[in-house]
Amino acid sequence: MNGPADMLANDAASAALGIRALELGDGTARLAMTVTERMVNGHGIGHGGYVFLLADTAFACACNRHGSVTVAAQAEIDFIAPVHAGDELVADAVERVRFGRSGIYDITVRRGDEVVAEFRGRSRTLRPNGADPAPGG
Repeated sequence: MNGPADMLANDAASAALGIRALELGDGTARLAMTVTERMVNGHGIGHGGYVFLLADTAFACACNRHGSVTVAAQAEIDFIAPVHAGDELVADAVERVRFGRSGIYDITVRRGDEVVAEFRGRSRTLRPNGADPAPGG
């Protein structure tokens, strides 16, 4: 894997949901997804798991760069407003800080100008630049 574009190209889960990259940068990502009828829960609103998945994919794209294998160590989401079938969601991810093999990223999910969710993820790099981690590391 050489970076977020390669990772996203091999992400079957995100592809199945129609998630697409709008912008991929160094520590940033902007992804979009349209909420479909299959993503609606029993209350008639978009299932939060799909909103989380969009934000998590943007997080993954922002923290996987330069060939490093980086995974989520922790993530949380605040749902601000419900989403509905037909809504076009855009997730903007930005790196807040990297320290050692860890990082903190904030992702805002919007429908147009309206914020519908805020996600924070903490990452851990397993193999910096494709190298195997040091013993005990």
